[in-house]
Amino acid sequence: MKQGLHPENYRLVVFKDMSNGHSFLSRSTANSRETILWEDGVEYPVIKLEISNTSHPFYTGKNVLVDTAGRIDKFKKRYAKK
Repeated sequence: MKQGLHPENYRLVVFKDMSNGHSFLSRSTANSRETILWEDGVEYPVIKLEISNTSHPFYTGKNVLVDTAGRIDKFKKRYAKK
């Protein structure tokens, strides 16, 4: 394995799924200015996710379409018959 390839500054970070509010604690090198008080009483940086395994249709088995940026409406408006 090559030396110096992987980052050394892993830390505990809370990832929060904004579509359903589910949060989990993991290690990451991602930067965040926001913090959140976790279940163990310690304050950790929080990374906000648009979708995670608890809300993704592949993992939930539900055919729910998550449209956070209005992409479907933009597509329909652009390609609608005039």
